Amino acid sequence: MKLHTLQPAAGSTKNRKRIGRGTGSGRGGTSTRGHKGAKSRSGYKTKIGFEGGQMPLQRRVPKFGFKSLNRVEFKPVNLDTLQSLAEQFKLDTIDMEAMISHGIASKNDKVKVLGGGELSSKLTVSAHGFSASAVAAIEKAGGSVNKI
Repeated sequence: MKLHTLQPAAGSTKNRKRIGRGTGSGRGGTSTRGHKGAKSRSGYKTKIGFEGGQMPLQRRVPKFGFKSLNRVEFKPVNLDTLQSLAEQFKLDTIDMEAMISHGIASKNDKVKVLGGGELSSKLTVSAHGFSASAVAAIEKAGGSVNKI
């Protein structure tokens, strides 16, 4: 190793020009802030979305729709998921504890079973909700439904 071969580690240096380091640096004087006005002062802040007094975009765009405060969010689980769970872990009863322990739902989720996929196992399924097609498929396979 010789002095002329030394160089900084990769990624340790920046290629940006430092501002406010004297007139000889090319970015001194007003330090790229221009002359006078609020934006040139230290401590200047503006509100998010402020457009200089013009009506902001978020207030110009029309609002529509409705979001109910009492909406109940369900975690959807399809029949093919239940089928694979029953085959993999040799289950004949699938309830919330089984779904939580096998990572399908978390303990605060409300689960709704939907009719996606095929179900061939005879299962007893407990959940917070069921679609009509899911109930029909579970009962056709010889299982039963238990709404929590």
